[in-house]
Amino acid sequence: MLDAADYTPRLKAHYDGTARAALKEEFGYSNDMQIPRLDKIVLHIGSGRAAVKDSKKAKSAVEDLTLIAGQKAIMTVAKKSIAGFRVRDGMPMGAKVTLRNVRMYEFLDRLVTIAMPRIRDFRGVSGKSFDGNGNYALGIKEHIVFPEIDYDKVDEMWGMDIIIATTAKTDAEAKALLKHFNMPFNS
Repeated sequence: MLDAADYTPRLKAHYDGTARAALKEEFGYSNDMQIPRLDKIVLHIGSGRAAVKDSKKAKSAVEDLTLIAGQKAIMTVAKKSIAGFRVRDGMPMGAKVTLRNVRMYEFLDRLVTIAMPRIRDFRGVSGKSFDGNGNYALGIKEHIVFPEIDYDKVDEMWGMDIIIATTAKTDAEAKALLKHFNMPFNS
């Protein structure tokens, strides 16, 4: 059996082997700690109107996100009541999970190599979805593009938000980092 301490994800090995040196040369860093790296990946499914009508839908979102992420997702709840949307304070509204270290690299690898090519009419992700501080956000319309989800057992299609947080100071540094991980930017 493979010990977790002995296992290095493919993307982590690529980052340590070639990407760090390339980024250091490209941006002229004087210190290795200045080189941007992945910090965390946050996944979020908002069940929205479906959860208002049936609270089991939020539980379904948690289960699906747990399968996709490989770690237990937590249920998100409404922070305040909104009568027009029939939402009450504390009502389950979706699921989220934060990935770090080995699971983060494994998820990014599956996202880029398996899930994104399965998206219908996929032409790449926007190169403009950075927040100005080196973090990148993207959305997926159907969570069934991940191979962990059994299409026959899906009762509802969920959209999914994916936020990739890096230690980069600028968007250009973060984009260069993500390009080294083969993120398919269309611009």
